[in-house]
Amino acid sequence: MRTLVIGIDSGTQSTKALVVDVKDGKVLASASESYDLIAGLPAGAKEQNPADWIEAVRKSIQRAMAEAAATPGEVKAIGVSAQQHGFVPLDKAGKVIRPAKLWCDTSTAEECREITEKLGGLNGAIQELGNAVLPGFTAGKILWLKKHEPENYKKLATVLLPHDYINYRLTGRAVMEYGDASGTALLNVRTRSWSPKTLAAIDDELFNKLPRLISSDQPAGTLSQETAAILGLNKGTLVSAGGGDNMMGAIGTGNTREGVITASLGTSGTIYACAEKPIVDPKGEIAAFCDSTNRWLPLLCTMNVTVATGMAADCFGWSVAKLDEMVASTEPGAEGLILVPYLEGERTPNVPNGTGVFFGANTRTMTQANMARAAMEGVTLGMNYGLLRLAELGVKPTQIRATGGGSRSAVWRQIMADIFNAEVVTLRVSEGAAYGAAIQAFWCYENSVGRAIGIDKLSAHFVTLNEKEITRPRAENVARYQKLQALQNELSQSLRPAFELHSKLDAPQTPES
Repeated sequence: MRTLVIGIDSGTQSTKALVVDVKDGKVLASASESYDLIAGLPAGAKEQNPADWIEAVRKSIQRAMAEAAATPGEVKAIGVSAQQHGFVPLDKAGKVIRPAKLWCDTSTAEECREITEKLGGLNGAIQELGNAVLPGFTAGKILWLKKHEPENYKKLATVLLPHDYINYRLTGRAVMEYGDASGTALLNVRTRSWSPKTLAAIDDELFNKLPRLISSDQPAGTLSQETAAILGLNKGTLVSAGGGDNMMGAIGTGNTREGVITASLGTSGTIYACAEKPIVDPKGEIAAFCDSTNRWLPLLCTMNVTVATGMAADCFGWSVAKLDEMVASTEPGAEGLILVPYLEGERTPNVPNGTGVFFGANTRTMTQANMARAAMEGVTLGMNYGLLRLAELGVKPTQIRATGGGSRSAVWRQIMADIFNAEVVTLRVSEGAAYGAAIQAFWCYENSVGRAIGIDKLSAHFVTLNEKEITRPRAENVARYQKLQALQNELSQSLRPAFELHSKLDAPQTPES
């Protein structure tokens, strides 16, 4: 009989399930189910119904199991990865009170400022938490609920993150592991404990609404009888602690030792590394997260990656292949056209009211090919802003492992190598977060049966590179992109007052104004 594990990744657009044979790490089957954001919300608000995630988990597991011709007895463990920072509020009966506010929701900027002020400003927040309190994080969302929906807040009994909620529905247990918890802006990442000062800045009773913290190698629980029957699996199947998508992506890309850096190019963009101690940024731009292997995960996040390239493709009616073809048809630098890519606001740097800006537009540069290339280059320069900050903090790459939709593009990989000035590689299994969840599930299972093994050894065994897709930087392009990087940084700073003015154009006017 085979020994199988299931890795789940619940993202902003879809949920994926992988069935993995632990003998050789081969993905036997995969399935995906899509869903949408809630439409018609105010500017900056991004929400989803958690019930959509659960239904997608059910369908994707059942389809993947059928494709793998797997039996329930072969599946030993399940691991869950999900989008970070989302706020799933539960009442005393364990029911969802309202839709979840997501990582990309920027409507809580004022609440984040309020919490930060109570902590003594940015320096106080860094001292207390190791992180700034940013609009993407969970803390501001909890205070937002308290201020804007007091009746719903009165019902609040348990605060969960998206992956915690899926674990809760699988096992009936509400717990939170250190990695995902560190993205709430409620956890002191140095001590791996809740920050009393930060909790008090939101609500004196908030501690009682938080789940129990567990380490990354502990199980969240086991499948309940009801859920097992729905999924077609065995009751008692182990469910690992799981983690946020970046933490699971680190495991799934073999980023479980120092020196490796992962770049994930999806709707958002993240770059992160494994560290044996907390890497705290005094400026608060690099997130000092814990990872999901009981180490730390210094991370930068930009909110706009395939958002920008998708916009270009949709605008011109192109397929992804046509987009790549057009980008490759024009020279690096897009003849001087550059995109400040803050289409959904931005997190790194923290510009929640930012918009997209094409700079250098004239009759020569405003071609379809240049606009497409500027979009691809602009978001990569945005990610490199954070990579350079990581280097200032002592985290320097020997190799960058690219994952996510953007990593499938050869022209984009060359742009990454040139802008990052580093070797870029891809992986045999491109779904890093779901694969990482499967690896963590096997790690947890092995520990539970007395066969303890280091997860770094497991990930090194499971994760293999695509040798044919290794991409190295070209010196002439590196020099050009360094100049464009300086220009984008200058534009970002110069435009921030204009972004603030723009955000108020459609704001309701009071008699005093």
